[in-house]
Amino acid sequence: MRFLADENVEAAIVEALRRAGHDVLEVGRIDPGIDDEAVVRFADREGRILITNDKDFGGILFLQGKRIPGVLLLRLPGRRGGAKVAHVLAAVGRADLRLRGRFSVVEPGRVRSRRLR
Repeated sequence: MRFLADENVEAAIVEALRRAGHDVLEVGRIDPGIDDEAVVRFADREGRILITNDKDFGGILFLQGKRIPGVLLLRLPGRRGGAKVAHVLAAVGRADLRLRGRFSVVEPGRVRSRRLR
């Protein structure tokens, strides 16, 4: 799968996804400090699912109607290191979870998913 990791996504998550065979670009290495709307445009242009810890993307996508291939929002308070990585890998590896065309929220013990426009 092709991902774009927002600047707030831990390096351990990026590396774990790469080790699992995913193609992951990092915003911080491409264009550090770009605003959220530029991140959305880049993800859309490159056909990448955005991974982020930033809830603001919900407003950009649902209220402003911006396009993006998909979002994986990480809402894992208190989870660090290996525990957070494990949640993300489990969510990405779920056969029944479609990430493309969806805004998915990874939480402890579950993944919520909503169709994007």
